[in-house]
Amino acid sequence: MTAPVTPVLREMRWWDIDPVLELERDLFPEDAWSRGMFWSELAHSRGPDATRRYVVAEEGGRIVGYGGLAIAGTESDSGSAAGADVQTIAVARDHWGTGLGSVLLTELLRAATAFECAEVMLECRIDNIRAQKLYERFGFEAIGFRRGYYQPGNVDALVMRLTTASDSGSAAVSTSERGTEING
Repeated sequence: MTAPVTPVLREMRWWDIDPVLELERDLFPEDAWSRGMFWSELAHSRGPDATRRYVVAEEGGRIVGYGGLAIAGTESDSGSAAGADVQTIAVARDHWGTGLGSVLLTELLRAATAFECAEVMLECRIDNIRAQKLYERFGFEAIGFRRGYYQPGNVDALVMRLTTASDSGSAAVSTSERGTEING
């Protein structure tokens, strides 16, 4: 009997867009991102001026998850630090409950820390309780709603925020999730 293959995280590249789109359309049929949206995000994810971090989880040559983070703002004279937005996280249905969502979110929060972000924001469909619980485990708190945010279904978004750990100056990973392993 062979041991199960563990997904490996790596940087998302242009050749990943088609398999990512397949997963995107399966998981988010009403409000899936377009090919152009992914191209645009990846265009800002490399080089010294990168403001994005996109990763895929690959298992046996198959993309089984992905996530993306965007950085907004920079350190200013007033001392305000950059903020980050979790743009997307998705896990293939056959990998739900395996901890892969936690692994992806941990990697995005590490990227926010590397970018020295003071806070991380995200929007989550109001009906996606599974994702809300994941974010709450990491210390995100609900701070508001965006009415009709997800189109064309006109579904509201819950806005959540994770603030900086006071002693570190960067986005924090909660104690319960600190030991999550990242492969790759």
